[in-house]
Amino acid sequence: MNHWLFKSEPDVWGWSHQVARGDLGEEWHGVRNYQARNNMRAMKVGDLGFFYHSNIGKEIVGIVEVIAESAPDSTTDDPRWDCVTIRAVRPFLRAVTLEDCKVQPGLEGMVLVNNTRLSVQPVTPEEWRIVCGMGGVAP
Repeated sequence: MNHWLFKSEPDVWGWSHQVARGDLGEEWHGVRNYQARNNMRAMKVGDLGFFYHSNIGKEIVGIVEVIAESAPDSTTDDPRWDCVTIRAVRPFLRAVTLEDCKVQPGLEGMVLVNNTRLSVQPVTPEEWRIVCGMGGVAP
């Protein structure tokens, strides 16, 4: 299993929206960056990811699961763009902010810390373990 981070502006699509979709989940559509798209193409059903509120809050607030692998993005006719479907798994007990990540030993190389603009990014097993602990949940 691989781990990922999905970024969304909470006033557009936040954790509460994701939770409200229940087990049906939601397409992670609208991504128009090749690196982020390629990350989604690498995902497998069962992979887990962090749900990150960008712009407002700048914090990891929960864990999501990939429930459908990469398929054409239903919001465009352009065949270059794909998306996965994710569902909410559990919230963090404590949100983990970008600032928290920047000062946490072991997260110096995390993509979130070094490339804050990439909307879908990989997370290493060690980063996953550290961030889950910071958020008060089991890895």
